[in-house]
Amino acid sequence: MNALPTDLVVVSGLSGSGKTVALHTLEDEGYHCIDNLSPGLLRAMVDQWREEGPRFYDRVAVGIDARSNPRSLKEFPALIQEIRRRGITPRVVFLQADAETLLKRFSETRRRHPLTRRGLPLLEAIHLERTLLAEIADTADLLISTSETNVHQLRAIVRERIARTQASALSLLFQSFGYKHGVPGDSDFVFDARCLPNPHWQPELRRLTGRDRAVQVFLQEHPAVKRMMGSIAAFLENWIGHFQAEGRRYLTVSIGCTGGQHRSVYLAEALAARFRDRAGLNVSLRHRELGLFDGRRD
Repeated sequence: MNALPTDLVVVSGLSGSGKTVALHTLEDEGYHCIDNLSPGLLRAMVDQWREEGPRFYDRVAVGIDARSNPRSLKEFPALIQEIRRRGITPRVVFLQADAETLLKRFSETRRRHPLTRRGLPLLEAIHLERTLLAEIADTADLLISTSETNVHQLRAIVRERIARTQASALSLLFQSFGYKHGVPGDSDFVFDARCLPNPHWQPELRRLTGRDRAVQVFLQEHPAVKRMMGSIAAFLENWIGHFQAEGRRYLTVSIGCTGGQHRSVYLAEALAARFRDRAGLNVSLRHRELGLFDGRRD
């Protein structure tokens, strides 16, 4: 067994955004998890791993949040670069949500925000925390927005995009959504399919989705649908290699239509099938409005 862990995941994010859920999910998937670790101690852990020799575990996840010293949080990007020079390539995951969602969650759970202990009102504490963690958010390989995500959906995302993804591969997520429910905040690229023919206006197709054969046949009959899918695929084929060459770990491609039921679902399914067998890629598929992640109810 290697002296250094082969997979180190740093989980950070805003209080109330799901950090604890993410760490517990990784622990269930076989990671050795440590929560509320000061960034400076992460450097000490790497040194200790080097000195101790073979480990009993090779997958480690640590939680770092705003309870740490503000100076150490600001120095986080330099720390990650230093750890990489020591032979470990950590994956940094940052969870976030909008202020309205966080306010609602703290109100429902009646838990205290860690920064309100300084005497700050809750909303000010949320804004301060976002500022304190800005350096980590900017360093993150993967941003996960949980404003529209429940606990079960977050667990599915963590399992598929982190725990069950090879650390050396690019995790490519195709995600369908409905514009009337908002654009996913964790998108790298967003494509708008609302200009395509809409199966919603066909009475026999209205209650179906883009996963149903009848809807697929309807969309395949329209040249504009084929052109859009070909354009998106060509764009990704041209640029995925560049992202990989730069060491990119995650890429989220979101495709939206009005309700997230027909056109966007069809395109996401077709694109995922097209890229799924490519070497060096771990392809995932999520239909946000259908509550499905890789075909399973999330």
